[in-house]
Amino acid sequence: MSRLSKVFKDSAKIAYLTAGDGGEKSIDYFLALAKGGANVLEIGIPFSDPVADGPSIQLAMERALSTGTNIDEVLKLVAGVRARTDAAIIIFTYYNPIFHDLENFLKKIKDAGADGVLVVDLPFEENENLRFLCNKLDLAPIMVASPSTPLERVKLLSENSSGFLYYACRKGTTGVKSDLPEDIPQQIKLVKEHSSLPVAVGFGVSNSDMVKKLLSIADGCVIGSYFVNAIANGKTPHELEIMAKEVFNVIPD
Repeated sequence: MSRLSKVFKDSAKIAYLTAGDGGEKSIDYFLALAKGGANVLEIGIPFSDPVADGPSIQLAMERALSTGTNIDEVLKLVAGVRARTDAAIIIFTYYNPIFHDLENFLKKIKDAGADGVLVVDLPFEENENLRFLCNKLDLAPIMVASPSTPLERVKLLSENSSGFLYYACRKGTTGVKSDLPEDIPQQIKLVKEHSSLPVAVGFGVSNSDMVKKLLSIADGCVIGSYFVNAIANGKTPHELEIMAKEVFNVIPD
């Protein structure tokens, strides 16, 4: 059974950070999230034009790029994280940094220890080669749906991907929110009825009450900007671990 399959036997607690944000401590921040209860780590490859991301992650990518973080550095980080945790690893990227050498890139992230890849700006109609290569390499190609995605398309996406379906529960870009959309239970019910895969919900998740609610109606939740902001505000890896335990409702040691 794959690491992702094992995670979704219970509930997936997915945490995102941008690779290289935090400089030399970047790997320690990812490991802190795993110690804090995240059983899936979403490792973002920094890109100069992250159109799907809000200000927090845009700034994180700028910080990472300013310190020279590139694909090779990301691969080293992934390997370093994999050596020290059994958490599943998803690579989050835009298509521009990887399209020129896609198969080699996918081979390298697989060898480094990744379990899946999410190419956020590559439409389904243009990702056949990505899906073929991922299936060949036993990597999960993760697809994204949103409130504006027709339910028949939700079905199509889930039937042609693996691991889980990432449901962005709001329109627009990423960023911390104080609560969930009022109709989130209805949204998730419909999506799950049309998805053959587990459904993990993200975009704006930032407190333990939101996590509890999502894990009662979905198969997983995704937290990104909340943790990214902590690094921007100077939190140490240990402080990030405590934050993760609090938001993921993990009983302290």
